[in-house]
Amino acid sequence: VQLQASGGGLVQPGGSLRLSCVVSGITSNTYSIGWFRQAPGKEREGVAYTYTGGGGGTKWYSDSVRGRFTISRDKGKTTVYLEMNSLKPDDTAVYYCATRRSPNRLIASAWFREDMYDYWGQGTLVTVSS
Repeated sequence: VQLQASGGGLVQPGGSLRLSCVVSGITSNTYSIGWFRQAPGKEREGVAYTYTGGGGGTKWYSDSVRGRFTISRDKGKTTVYLEMNSLKPDDTAVYYCATRRSPNRLIASAWFREDMYDYWGQGTLVTVSS
């Protein structure tokens, strides 16, 4: 399984970016994708989660990004996006996408835990600065 994250860059406060995560090698029709970020000097934190099963309606967000970030998936189910709006300097971080071996959905109290995921992309840097 491989994940390729891209779309990062430099953006001004209040601006927008869309990150992409291309997933390959997954054989199950149902899988989880989590987006995480790690700011300089801080621990990695989960920001968004989606699950492809059950109609693809499961989408969860951290409190810090809810209402500003949107996770979505293309019709072919191989690319997951993170649309980021109203960006703040505190959103500056390396963003990672991740998935897990299990085809089952994570529960709401676990999706943001790093140890729930088995495969990680390489990360893409987002810098929010004027």
